[in-house]
Amino acid sequence: MPRSGRLRSYIREIAESPRFEQLSFIPPFLVLIVELILLEHAIRINIPYVIELTLVLLILSVIEIIFVAEEIHEHYLTGIFERVLTIRLDDFIIERKRRSVRYIVEDFIDTYPNYSAHRDKIYRITCQIMETHREEAIEKDLLKKLNSFVRKRKKDNVDDIIKLFIQKYPKYRKYRNKIYERTCQIKDNLSHNRKI
Repeated sequence: MPRSGRLRSYIREIAESPRFEQLSFIPPFLVLIVELILLEHAIRINIPYVIELTLVLLILSVIEIIFVAEEIHEHYLTGIFERVLTIRLDDFIIERKRRSVRYIVEDFIDTYPNYSAHRDKIYRITCQIMETHREEAIEKDLLKKLNSFVRKRKKDNVDDIIKLFIQKYPKYRKYRNKIYERTCQIKDNLSHNRKI
């Protein structure tokens, strides 16, 4: 029963793996099928050296399939490890409210010493999470300011509002698309509320 459990977990891992990794299984199996046909033919015509060479190729194909399966398994485990680490780090960062990556990494490793061998991954993921948190905070602040700005300038058109908003808050210049989209939504809501 343990073997079938392991087989089921391998099948699940392969099913959840990216399409490219799934496709990497096809060539070794095609070669294996061709070699089985050749082996059957060599046995039927009884040529010993062809049988031996085909058996060698057959063994190599089986080894290749094992290597591909092991590689997919390793990639799957790495993905799960990084997902768990990211969730744990995100919760840790929110809990600690520290702004220094170095201190977060050190505190995290002090709290979870079993991750000490993965300092580089922790550092990289911490930087990504903090950048995401920073972007979310900027976006939240932007939307708050934009809401109030648009409500004060109800009569202006969208392009004028965006131009004036960016002049007033130049740090939001790179969010022009978001500003445009949100301004349109706010103006649409305001006009809809006036009709009601």
